[in-house]
Amino acid sequence: MKIINLKGTDERLYGLVARLIMNPAVLRQNNNYPFRTSLRHTWYIAMDGDAVIGFLPVKDMRPGLYLDNYYIKGDNAQTLSCLLKYLISDSDQNITAMVHTRHADIFRQHGFISYKKWTKYEKMQYHNIICKEK
Repeated sequence: MKIINLKGTDERLYGLVARLIMNPAVLRQNNNYPFRTSLRHTWYIAMDGDAVIGFLPVKDMRPGLYLDNYYIKGDNAQTLSCLLKYLISDSDQNITAMVHTRHADIFRQHGFISYKKWTKYEKMQYHNIICKEK
């Protein structure tokens, strides 16, 4: 598995994810919420060869990042875990995530803390604490 990140308006992004984000089965997995992108988004994409097996579109909301409406093929825990590790290591900001309940335990394993729960989602926060030597 290879993880790449692309800016939200990068032409390569559309070629990689267009078939997925318009696929009715993928949209159903995302409770029929559409995927969005903008100049403020960075997409973290998991690749298996030439195939996209997951992605996390993350919006820069200064002061912090916001993750919502992501996709993980087959709800594969390893794919989600690798994407989260990459996102956390790539960022120096706090991350707020709207997480499918079925994925909440994986987010917890990576340091996310739930602070609001609904039937299908949990709102979670990752606090990126940077320790600086004096």
